[in-house]
Amino acid sequence: QVQLVESGGGSVQPGGSLRLSCAASGSIFSIDDMGWYRQAPGKRREWVATITSAGSTNYADSVKGRSTISRDNAKNMVYLQMDSLKPEDTAVYSCYADGFIIRGRDRPYFNSWGQGTQVTVSS
Repeated sequence: QVQLVESGGGSVQPGGSLRLSCAASGSIFSIDDMGWYRQAPGKRREWVATITSAGSTNYADSVKGRSTISRDNAKNMVYLQMDSLKPEDTAVYSCYADGFIIRGRDRPYFNSWGQGTQVTVSS
């Protein structure tokens, strides 16, 4: 009942930048963590970054120092600014969110994922 839609992927040369966005919609009461995973062809899904509702952030070592995760709680959006991109950053990037939805008088927990957006880094 919570939909996540990513945008901002594309093709970029090594050293370039991209900003991914993810919008959450639905019967949302509150969102706790939001973040990003990625999956490259033939590889396992890899956690990239997480941001809590209070704004605390964590990054995978592979992107630390090159990426910045942020969120707009009023808009239920999360962003991933990626700089100094490398070919090994090529992957499908998916956002996720967890929290609580409104269902009548209940506030059940949700965990939702987006469909993903392709990021290709190549010269």
